[in-house]
Amino acid sequence: MVNGVLYLILYYLCGVLGTRGCRFCLFSDTNFYNPSLFYKSQDDLNNSSTYTYYPWHYYYLLITNANMIIANVDGADGPINEKKYLKAQALTYRAYSYTMLLQLYGNRWQDSNNGEGKSVVLRLTPDDPKALPLSSQKVVYEQIYKDLDEAIKLFQESNYKRGTTNYLIDASVSHAVYARAAITKQDYTVALKEAGLAKKDYKLMGTAAYKEGFATPNSEWIWSSYGALDETLHYFSYQAYIAYNSSSSIVRTRPTRISKEFYETIPTTDLRRELFLNPTGYDAKTYNATTGEADSKSPMDVETRTKYPKLLSNAKVAAFMQFKIAANEMIGVGHLNHFRASEMYLIEAEALHFLGRDGESAKVLEDLTKGSGRDASYTCTKSGKDLFNEIVKYRGIELWGEGFDWFDRKRWSIEISRKNVKEGGNYNVASAVTIAPTANNKWTWRIPQKETDYNPNI
Repeated sequence: MVNGVLYLILYYLCGVLGTRGCRFCLFSDTNFYNPSLFYKSQDDLNNSSTYTYYPWHYYYLLITNANMIIANVDGADGPINEKKYLKAQALTYRAYSYTMLLQLYGNRWQDSNNGEGKSVVLRLTPDDPKALPLSSQKVVYEQIYKDLDEAIKLFQESNYKRGTTNYLIDASVSHAVYARAAITKQDYTVALKEAGLAKKDYKLMGTAAYKEGFATPNSEWIWSSYGALDETLHYFSYQAYIAYNSSSSIVRTRPTRISKEFYETIPTTDLRRELFLNPTGYDAKTYNATTGEADSKSPMDVETRTKYPKLLSNAKVAAFMQFKIAANEMIGVGHLNHFRASEMYLIEAEALHFLGRDGESAKVLEDLTKGSGRDASYTCTKSGKDLFNEIVKYRGIELWGEGFDWFDRKRWSIEISRKNVKEGGNYNVASAVTIAPTANNKWTWRIPQKETDYNPNI
């Protein structure tokens, strides 16, 4: 066993914070019930807001722990292969954390002056002085690539296998982080290569597994957070904010729903359409047209509860509510996926399109959608802008509720447009806003005041 102090640091990194207990690793737009953050997207300009400060603090906490392991594990007592395995995990955590920080606090790559624009503080050792300047995006991405290259090499040399412990990191996770970082950087050749390596040992889930609630790892989960009653975040967990059967008052009183407009673009032959409550055919007089909520004991209410017996008796039923994501235990306990093979297919499709290989890109979409049984009738012959729109659409369909929409729209420079009921949508009036790609500092979060007070070199 490696030196006890380092092992405890790794346990803290991989355990309580990194992947066993903390559902905020993904930092998705489904993790915070705060309308001002993602509905209006104003807090990203407020450098004293808790919501701006939290992810900065969280990811640098992971980086600090990773740096301690990277700097000291080689000199610790213990088997060399175990030390290599621990160091590889720490390197991947650091690369993952910087990837997330760049997406939030860095400009879009196309707005970064080819990476010369300043982004975040690059801290790489436990002895770094507090006064450090911001590094350019180019330099931070170079470090991410370097960390992942070394991690993959160490994983191979260690010959360690994680087995069924999906919350641990292995080489496939390093490749998945690599692919996500590269697609965000618009480095399409690298993204294509790494996505293929990340998914090669992961089989797309079948149609039955797709309806099982996304709370337990299956054949296509590459990396996830552990979730069980012995380690739960109670009302602060991901499932407590989104799972249709959660006992939290947030979900019971305000069911999580898909955009009506987006739902209507999903083909009727696609099984993913079945994961949302379609109000078509129900008497509109039995549910509130503004809120979508069904009257108690109405046909919509009764039939939905019969179809989904896990739905709590005191939970509301509403048009377009989701049944994709469930909780395994209450209040909202379940494993939280961070990377699935399906995301890697979509990264491949996007990379191939921008590399001018539209035919291959369309084939990847077919492999994901038709080949997996998600929609047995799906075909794609599109190219150019139409193909890009198809990729955007099918990322939305496949990854709904998993925390990608805001990041994707920022990356693609596509506006968020939400309509209320009178406008043909299903958002409430407060949430029905349009946020242009140029708004709010181009969706680039301000460096928190807590950092600038601490670090005078920014």
